[in-house]
Amino acid sequence: MKTPDKFLEHINAGYLSKGDSILLGSAILDGETIGEAKVAIPLKTMNRHGLIAGATGTGKTKTIQVLSEQLSAAGVPVLMMDIKGDFSGIAMAGEAKDFILERTLKMGVDYKPTGFPVELLSLSEQSGVRLRATISEFGPVLFSRILNLNDTQTGVMSVIFKYCDDKKMPLIDVNDIKKVINYISEEGKKEIDEHYGRISPSTTGIILRKIIELEQQGANRFFGELSFDIQDLMRIDNQGRGYVNILRLNDIQDKPKLFSTFMLGLLAEIYQEMPEQGDSDRPELVIFIDEAHLIFKEASNVLLEQIETIVKLIRSKGIGIFFITQNPMDVPSGILAQLGLKIQHALRAFTANDRKAIKSTAENYPLSEYYQTDTMLTSLGIGEAFVTALSEKGNPTPLAATMIRPPESRMDVLTSAEIDAINAKSSLVRKYSEVIDRESAYEILNAKLSKQEAEKEEPAMPTSKTVKKSDTEMSQATKSVVKVLTSATFIRGAFGVLSKLMAKSRR
Repeated sequence: MKTPDKFLEHINAGYLSKGDSILLGSAILDGETIGEAKVAIPLKTMNRHGLIAGATGTGKTKTIQVLSEQLSAAGVPVLMMDIKGDFSGIAMAGEAKDFILERTLKMGVDYKPTGFPVELLSLSEQSGVRLRATISEFGPVLFSRILNLNDTQTGVMSVIFKYCDDKKMPLIDVNDIKKVINYISEEGKKEIDEHYGRISPSTTGIILRKIIELEQQGANRFFGELSFDIQDLMRIDNQGRGYVNILRLNDIQDKPKLFSTFMLGLLAEIYQEMPEQGDSDRPELVIFIDEAHLIFKEASNVLLEQIETIVKLIRSKGIGIFFITQNPMDVPSGILAQLGLKIQHALRAFTANDRKAIKSTAENYPLSEYYQTDTMLTSLGIGEAFVTALSEKGNPTPLAATMIRPPESRMDVLTSAEIDAINAKSSLVRKYSEVIDRESAYEILNAKLSKQEAEKEEPAMPTSKTVKKSDTEMSQATKSVVKVLTSATFIRGAFGVLSKLMAKSRR
């Protein structure tokens, strides 16, 4: 028999935590919120990754806001990839409105309006901390996977990087890599063939077209210097709170290639740079990726494998990754299996495909004697969600329909003036605002080609052999003339002509 007391014991035993935890809310039974049945996620398990899913308007963004607030308060920095542009309000304190106080009263929690330390980041023309990376930092393999190159084309890309390393030509931006490809296909083809092997012009042509496609999505702004230092994501303010870094992506929703390029490059760099953490009491950084289906929809199988590998390995570095999407089926099964925390808001059943998706979603959650999961998935209210996580021992917690606590920060976006004020105070905005255009492959090759052209245009100086030959020929010609002028035949003829002229003049 389902009794509130038994349910309370069931939830409290399943979500018991000896260390620090993040309070999500209180569990629901038969439509009633059981305030004492607290659903709290152990802080040490937040590097085990997670999924936050649900239909539009069901409260996913506010759930992320609650998680980010408590992570920040616990001294854990956050990176939020904000596709819709509705997360910035976390920088300002919320308001104690009646519906908020009513909700907190049901859960038996205090409400303290609070703003949190925020940095606004940008990949595009929006104001904020500019994020950049060099092509050299990506390396040939990762750069090839972003471009979706096959094995042959990836081999050529590796040759291009090796050639640039040998010639000490940095690959900073898109102009650099395009210039090198053009050079090895034309003027430098003989050099490449001799030292690195023959490269087919059709292969370099395909690579160049794929780079241009990436360029059209805004890669020119992303690839360059000063490269972003990932340690700047790990900052703590003077009150011991982790910074909430908001990457504003609302103007590049139609550029998934650029988004996935940045994300994969960032995760790869974090994995390479961060030390192993072992069994830590807290994560070093938690990343929320909004509208994650944009990444997976455009990604090739090779790229998906790369993402899956990084997700699998990066948790040992103390990094947690949370994917936010409408339908959990948007996330590839290999990645879904790596996610420890699942928060499922309501789904809508408008079509037969929707009903199939709901049934599949319900099967991803633990069985519960307290809920008919597939039925309840369509009846959850706004700000309510099914939750299952990992305990401190790594065991799955019981499935709990949960009323999510309200955020303590503003549940609305910042105004333009507030955004300007945050950027004006930011030391990172000043640090990364300068564009550095140092000498790289583009300039080096242009200088080389200009020098070759100048050498072709200079008149050729005669060689010593040519000079000697000319002198000999001149000497021989002179001797011939002298010989003719001094011959008896020539003298007799000349005197004969003079005699006739003189005779005529006397007459």
